[in-house]
Amino acid sequence: MLFDTTQAKRRQGPRGSFDMLLVIALVGLACVGVVMVASSSIAVAESQHIGAFYFLKRHLLFLTLGVVLASFAMRTELKLLEKHAYLLFGGAVVLLLLVFVPGVGMRLNGAHRWLNFRITSFQPVEAVKLILVIYTASYLVRHRESVETSFWGLFKPIMVAGMFVVLLLAQPDFGSATLMIAVTIGMIWMGGAKPVYLGGMGLPVVALLWFVAKFEPYRMRRLTSFVDPWADPFNDGFQLTQSLMAIGRGEWTGVGLGSSVLKLSYLPEAHTDFIFAVISEEFGLAGILFVMGLFGLAVGRGLYLGVKGMELGQRFAGYVACGISLMIGLQAMVSIGVNLGALPTKGLTLPLISYGGSSIVLTCAMAGVLLRTTYEINRAIDARQMAARMPANAVPDANAAAAPAREAVTA
Repeated sequence: MLFDTTQAKRRQGPRGSFDMLLVIALVGLACVGVVMVASSSIAVAESQHIGAFYFLKRHLLFLTLGVVLASFAMRTELKLLEKHAYLLFGGAVVLLLLVFVPGVGMRLNGAHRWLNFRITSFQPVEAVKLILVIYTASYLVRHRESVETSFWGLFKPIMVAGMFVVLLLAQPDFGSATLMIAVTIGMIWMGGAKPVYLGGMGLPVVALLWFVAKFEPYRMRRLTSFVDPWADPFNDGFQLTQSLMAIGRGEWTGVGLGSSVLKLSYLPEAHTDFIFAVISEEFGLAGILFVMGLFGLAVGRGLYLGVKGMELGQRFAGYVACGISLMIGLQAMVSIGVNLGALPTKGLTLPLISYGGSSIVLTCAMAGVLLRTTYEINRAIDARQMAARMPANAVPDANAAAAPAREAVTA
């Protein structure tokens, strides 16, 4: 025979793979989003006389753009992002400053949060969230020892996050500012920082956020109205009381898809900030547990593989995986908490579910980078497994090569 069919086939090198449980969770959340945007936005669109499916069509367009961006991110080596972390950081600062430039930035409802691209608007903070994770991860890799042993090792990433926070508070965007500080502290803690150092750095920032909230009367009303929204149900407590009524109507299994009453011009922002209340009304506790289960699976797998990556020496991939997982998980937790009345109103959307242009596109990009981290971490796992098997495979090959020589000697 010319070929030995029993000979083992060798691979050229370790192979990576995307984590399928994470893919299932992310795709599931996006599918829930399409269904619920369709259900929750029809009444809003008809009240504005722009066509019943106006928001759904735009959501599908933005989701398609997001999937394209995610596909690109999934094929981009993480070392490229790590190499250009400083450049990305500079771009983030420029984006946050451009919102204040007349003619470029847009002022809506008293806030400078959008850039005017003529065709559509863009909210820079959505891109800054991902850039912050990438920059912080690169810093933790480069300054691992100082982060673990020195108080000043924490100074630079906290100050970078603080710079973003100041620019966001100037817009103002209190919810995103708080989210970024929380994610930065979480990443630094996972990077090995001592809790006492984190407390020393974090307490002044928390005090600053509290001062800023107290300085603006409308923020204080938001902070206090969730304690007893029924004290003023037609003004400061209106959003929350409507949300709680929607959730209460859902009971165990909901009133059925499309049968929500509170979305009919009663519940403000039913297709964006308060879409979770519509899910609760139409699908009840079962829908709540299903959505929270998908978020739990996505965040849990991201954190698990991130820690695994750190153990394997893939520290940048591990930090990025943990940072993105924290960003998605904390934003979802805040959004759900606001809808349930457990947290003050923050204006944060439910990731991959709420309607939005910048939000859905950049969250998809973030998901693509997260999946890329799982690919490279799984590739490292496969490389370690190959290395562990190599000595055992080398012995039979050596014996097989020596067999003809032994036969010649005995002959």
